[in-house]
Amino acid sequence: MTPRPDSPRRWWHLARPRDGSPEEPGTADAPGAHEPAPPEEAAPSGISVRPLPPDGASPERTGSWRAGLSLEQLRRSSGAGPDREGRPAALSVRALRLMTLILAVALAYYGAGRLGLLRQVVVEGATVTPLWLPSGVAVAALFVFGPRIVPGIALGMLAVTSSISPVSGYSVLVAVGNTLAPLASWYLLRLVGFRPSLERLRDGLALVFLGALGGMTVSAAVGTGTLLATDKILPANTWPVWAAWWAGDALGVLVVVPVLVVLFRPRLPRDVRGWVELLGLFAVTAALTLVAIYSPLDLLFLVFPLLIWAALRFELTGSAPAALIVSVLAVTAATNQQGPFAGRAMGEIMVNLQAFNVSVALTGLLLSSLVTERRHVRERIEDACQELAEVVDTLAPGASGRRSRGAEGTGPDEGEERGSTGAGWGAG
Repeated sequence: MTPRPDSPRRWWHLARPRDGSPEEPGTADAPGAHEPAPPEEAAPSGISVRPLPPDGASPERTGSWRAGLSLEQLRRSSGAGPDREGRPAALSVRALRLMTLILAVALAYYGAGRLGLLRQVVVEGATVTPLWLPSGVAVAALFVFGPRIVPGIALGMLAVTSSISPVSGYSVLVAVGNTLAPLASWYLLRLVGFRPSLERLRDGLALVFLGALGGMTVSAAVGTGTLLATDKILPANTWPVWAAWWAGDALGVLVVVPVLVVLFRPRLPRDVRGWVELLGLFAVTAALTLVAIYSPLDLLFLVFPLLIWAALRFELTGSAPAALIVSVLAVTAATNQQGPFAGRAMGEIMVNLQAFNVSVALTGLLLSSLVTERRHVRERIEDACQELAEVVDTLAPGASGRRSRGAEGTGPDEGEERGSTGAGWGAG
């Protein structure tokens, strides 16, 4: 049908319904009914745009639309038009979820802080914790939920400090330092492409040197500076207090983050025998650590073979809990000044304790990351070999089977006669 010369085109792609229903009155002679849309008027991404009819009728009343949306519908779908009901409801739901998440992080931080406060030592007039668990909780929470949960870290730290003393300017500054330190660790780790799964050796090294030893310098600096500004410590004692504060926060990251990774992404044994071996390994680790600590001889080095065995057999699933068990038992003995920590000054106790705990964490974390990385490399090689075998079977059906049978029946003399070609297939 040829459109009338005096009638402008009002819409595009107007056609009969495909289901065979009759057309509504007034649509059969619509101008430009069966003409394609002009190329210059087509919308991007293959969507045909049609202006609304001039009389204000809805597009549904003017026939069936083959493709495309009206301009008003495009505005509504893109969010350009006003949203009278959906947007306020969605915003309120998101705000409620964020508040719930912040409160959950604050509660987790507070619970870990209360556990950390169970063991405290006094170093040069300042009370510090040898193993500050909340630092690891904060770093892990930042990687899981992002920096939007920073208020939860600050609230958790304020709740911890308010549980032991009234809220003051000192507690607020300490809370600021303990909030900035995990943020610094999170930022440094993101700069180097850190993966929280700890499945690569570079991830273990980054967590040790950037996440723990690097980022936790912020909280130690702010906390020690606050103690010095409030005359709670002498200037001569600044470095011992800073070192003890920094070591406690760094050890919390080294011990807690791997354990949380295991809890959220466990790689558990597949059979009963594996479970028995894993649980037995944890029990033997705890028993041998107690024997080494409370023995009159210096036998703390006996725990390292067990940590190596846990990393080789169960990777992070075995090494992270084992390192946590050894560190907690060592901190308990040090705060009670028992075993190898008896009869020593507190500064010497802290140096020996932190050196031992950091060595334990490094051994388990780095070795398990190395074993996991090698396992992934082996799996990728096996997958590549399997894909290559499938390609060979596709190109020459049965070729890979003939080669495998020939390789099994080939003796040493026959292999030597084949020369380099036979060696090449055997290597593949």
